[in-house]
Amino acid sequence: MSEIQPIREAVIPELPNYYRGKVRENYDLPDGRRILIATDRLSAFDRAIACIPFKGQVLTQTARFWFEKTADICPNHVLEYPDPNVVVGQKLDILPVEIVVRGYLAGTTSTSVLTMYKQGRRDLYGIRFQDGLRDNEALPHAVITPTSKAFDGGHDEPLSPDEIVGSKLLTQEQWDTVSGYALALFARGQDIAHGRGLILADTKYEFGTDRQGRIMLADEIHTPDSSRYWFAESYPARFAEGERPESFDKDFVRNWVAARCDPYNEPIPEIPDELIAQTSQVYIRAFETITGQAFEAPAGQEPPVDRIRRNLARYF
Repeated sequence: MSEIQPIREAVIPELPNYYRGKVRENYDLPDGRRILIATDRLSAFDRAIACIPFKGQVLTQTARFWFEKTADICPNHVLEYPDPNVVVGQKLDILPVEIVVRGYLAGTTSTSVLTMYKQGRRDLYGIRFQDGLRDNEALPHAVITPTSKAFDGGHDEPLSPDEIVGSKLLTQEQWDTVSGYALALFARGQDIAHGRGLILADTKYEFGTDRQGRIMLADEIHTPDSSRYWFAESYPARFAEGERPESFDKDFVRNWVAARCDPYNEPIPEIPDELIAQTSQVYIRAFETITGQAFEAPAGQEPPVDRIRRNLARYF
């Protein structure tokens, strides 16, 4: 694994209108297309803390699997895949609401239903949750728990459908469309995941509008970074014992860093190669389990950024 060159950045001067995201390099072409290059950066604690070999390829190709499996449900931004780490899509105006769909009472963030439920709250996101639910328990049906999308680096805030429409974040028609798409996408995802021995517990979607105002799915779908997957076989016993469900544990690096410093205010210590390699293997395993496909690393010794530049030359 030490000989593999992770993609730390993919800055290609020949491409116009560069924007650096947390893990993706973005380029906007004059004709309304956007090039998104997934690097191997691992973002945590509000910064990139490491590079995980093949992470960008895993996320791009997992999303590709799901975009293709759900294209009959909802239009998406994808136009083509010129490289294993690259998607070319339509540039969209991203809607200011992040759509999170949950099938289970789970989560650790301040906006997760489990966190708020354990604080004693029962009316959440415009939904009344019953008493007596346990950590990681299946909900009676999938629910949407939308949040405001913090474009300026602020914090996401919980929203109800009435708040979304009342504050004109979305029109009623837009809300009806995205909520319908989201529940249908999640149902498809749960069904396919079940066939792979997995539980898709929750996920998030981003939607945008094209130049004609048509709502389309953007960004990624059902990847290990945007979704919570559990292993179905061990879930019943673990739930009965009150244990955390078995999942793709990608947090080796995050946990190692958090145990050794204040990652929000102190320098990040040098991360051992072994942890980087472990995390890379977890991402590859996730891709293969979710999609049922063998992971294929790019052949040859060409540096990955040189390969990406070569594959994108026709866009210069």
